Amino acid sequence: MLEYSHKPKQQIANILTQLREKQLLIINPKRKNGLILYKPYHAEFAGPGAAIGAKFDEDVLHVLPVGILSLLIPTTSQERINGYKLRRQWVKLAQQISTHSTPQKRAQTILNQFEHWFDAETTHQLPDEAFSLLVGVLPQTINAVRHDIEWVS
Repeated sequence: MLEYSHKPKQQIANILTQLREKQLLIINPKRKNGLILYKPYHAEFAGPGAAIGAKFDEDVLHVLPVGILSLLIPTTSQERINGYKLRRQWVKLAQQISTHSTPQKRAQTILNQFEHWFDAETTHQLPDEAFSLLVGVLPQTINAVRHDIEWVS
């Protein structure tokens, strides 16, 4: 198990090296953690149980850990298959959120989902840009929705 809890810059550098070496890793399915993978024109979220690396993420430019990231090296073909399936489910969920008709609805839904998966504090620490790239809205839209949420609370 590769666990990352401190030295975020070194953690990110290590993960990027592993991805560039096309290593296949699994986000620990027993923890509330994940990884936002920045790609040239969008971002993808890989949540608990999802596979990262190999051919999937050759185009990753940057990564952002969510929660205390814990990565596993799959040792069996079944672990790899399960990781692929879960990665696909995480991608499909983001696609479903992206189909909402208004940018504000997409922004509200992704913020709500992250608060549900993690917590409000973890969600609040993530940058507007990360959420905007996940669901295809401007960072200003995420920011505006965040401020509406805080004002209503």
